[in-house]
Amino acid sequence: MEEGPRPSERIAHTGESERERLNRNMNELLQELRVSQTGVQILFAFLLALPFAQRFNQVTTFQRDVYFVTLLLAGASAAFFIAPVSAHRLLFRRKGKEHLISSSNWMAIAGLGCLAVAITGVILLISDFLFGAAMAAASTSIAFLVFVVLWYVLPLRWLILHGWPEREDVSPEPPRRDG
Repeated sequence: MEEGPRPSERIAHTGESERERLNRNMNELLQELRVSQTGVQILFAFLLALPFAQRFNQVTTFQRDVYFVTLLLAGASAAFFIAPVSAHRLLFRRKGKEHLISSSNWMAIAGLGCLAVAITGVILLISDFLFGAAMAAASTSIAFLVFVVLWYVLPLRWLILHGWPEREDVSPEPPRRDG
């Protein structure tokens, strides 16, 4: 009969073993990547189709350059979001889950950064094409500010206010129950 983890291997605040914690972290990461991958796939498909639109030959040199950089950022974002899936397949059942989660975490953060800039680039491209430089500057600035605040400032503010824990630590002894 297989025994569960020893009490000393339980994480104090969740009551889960290290293996259970890693499995939960991996599942949460994969769910987040699924959401992000869908967004980047839609953006990338739009960017791939754009040059074949009738009016694309009317873009300025600036707009063409913005398009190309945005396309590259969307591609980089897709690479960062899909890399953890590929790594998971290659490392499956090789006892590297903690490394996989750690490396996948920074890849997801990098992918989100590329995606935020790519979406902002699309806003710049379309607003400049339709309305000109002034509207493009305003709408792009607002979009970029929204991404920075929602995706980075608010989460980092929470970490600063509540401490900056390295990771969920394994408790040396089980939590005590009073009573």
